Amino acid sequence: MLGKVRSDPKWATGVWQIPSLWPDRTVVVGSQKKRPVRLTAQDREELVRVTTTGVRGASMIMRARVLLALDTSVGEVDSKEVIAARLGVSGETLRLVAKRFAETGGDVYATIARKKRDLPPVPSPVTGEVEARLIAMACSQPPQGYARWSQRLLEKHVALAEDIPDLDHSTIGRILKKRNCALT
Repeated sequence: MLGKVRSDPKWATGVWQIPSLWPDRTVVVGSQKKRPVRLTAQDREELVRVTTTGVRGASMIMRARVLLALDTSVGEVDSKEVIAARLGVSGETLRLVAKRFAETGGDVYATIARKKRDLPPVPSPVTGEVEARLIAMACSQPPQGYARWSQRLLEKHVALAEDIPDLDHSTIGRILKKRNCALT
């Protein structure tokens, strides 16, 4: 059963007191068995600096606090529930930060910073060759019955061409604007 104990001096910090079934045993967070977080003194100083000074993103500060709370080099670590309640995060966040710390090989900055995306999730259908074919089509004579090319007319003719992927009229407009082509 969870409850706050007011007689405890830690009450002021808002730490949850969790009664243990085995009071003589140390409770170790599950992720601490698999992926213990051991920080050097220099890493701890850097994380304390991140959490107390400067202007940084809230998620970066939160991850730094989680690493400081999961650090086993300074002594016994509280249980996952206690740490999560104290920091105002979920147990899953604790697990993911510990996992990321292990994946980055103990690099503190790589753990707390945002991940850089390797590649876009979907490659762009617009290549240099597609742009060249589209511009050539836009510079050619419009079809019979039309005075000039419009973006939607180009869209219809691009759909009919087999060597050009289907493009939306807004994409066609963006390509033409990028290459300084005016439909006149």
